[in-house]
Amino acid sequence: MAIIIAGSIKVPADKREYLLTASRKHILASRAEPGCEYYDWAADLSEPEVIQVFELWTDEASLTEHFAGSAYISTVQLIADIGVVEADISKYRVDLREPVYDQEGKPRADFFTA
Repeated sequence: MAIIIAGSIKVPADKREYLLTASRKHILASRAEPGCEYYDWAADLSEPEVIQVFELWTDEASLTEHFAGSAYISTVQLIADIGVVEADISKYRVDLREPVYDQEGKPRADFFTA
């Protein structure tokens, strides 16, 4: 079952760009790990101190390995070094995955392929 990690990290506004730049190598390393389908951070366009986090993992075993790996450990240390104001990050199990748009290009809120 796929797992989504999503949320935000709030850091001092004057440290956000540094954190995004310094974490790039760790993000790229995480993307190369087995089971990582997507991994990225992005500056929130409305709040200068917020970084949005989004990850997609194939399963719990892959995520467990990620948490034990050097990319994750280095990222945690980097964040600790600059100081986190707050963080709100959750994990979600995904039991069904399908496109937002149907065959006619219409966005659908319902799950139409099951």
